[in-house]
Amino acid sequence: MDIPILFEDNHLLVVEKPVNIPVQRDSTGDLDLLTLLKQDLKVRYEKPGNVYLGLVHRLDRPVGGIMVFAKTSKAASRLSDEIRRRSMERKYLAVVRGALPRKQGVLEHYLYKDQRKNIVYTVQSTDKNGKQAILEYEVIEQNGDFSLLTINILTGRSHQIRVQLSASGYPLFGDQKYGQALNKPGQQIALWAHSLKFTHPIKKEIVEFQSFPPKEYPWNMWS
Repeated sequence: MDIPILFEDNHLLVVEKPVNIPVQRDSTGDLDLLTLLKQDLKVRYEKPGNVYLGLVHRLDRPVGGIMVFAKTSKAASRLSDEIRRRSMERKYLAVVRGALPRKQGVLEHYLYKDQRKNIVYTVQSTDKNGKQAILEYEVIEQNGDFSLLTINILTGRSHQIRVQLSASGYPLFGDQKYGQALNKPGQQIALWAHSLKFTHPIKKEIVEFQSFPPKEYPWNMWS
């Protein structure tokens, strides 16, 4: 599988995750991105034994776009700390159904994940099992019944963007799990990890990387 490498040095590996591939091994047993990248590093650098590659954040299986991996345990620890402190900026592009009433806004919900069903629900803030989820959005453009958004997540909850937008009445195009009443089977979810901005774990300088979705429907409704 051809996995575009956007940046690499001795500490980081930034790639563009293909859609419909799990980030790490799951119950399906399908080949996963982490394993593929480890195999690639092993071959390219002729490394004996196991290859270290730290997974510091995730993307849902159907979602494509930018991801950063750590090539050393020190880099992994520092990147994970940036995520915990919410200093890593992670932005997404999304196509949703409907026209949002405000051009910019913040969505806040409390989410509960049913691990057995792999489904996330919104719950009351008083629910002891609920975890706070916050995202910022901006409407870039509207086209008929669809809106193109840029999203900045402030918390890293499972299925967060998909659930919060659906709960607000604007499900993602193609989302079979949280927008099944409006989306058709076989449609590809229109959610793309667009950019990452963070402090390099070793060099201590700000780095930023971008990835763009494929020029196909519904992304090609906008320039």
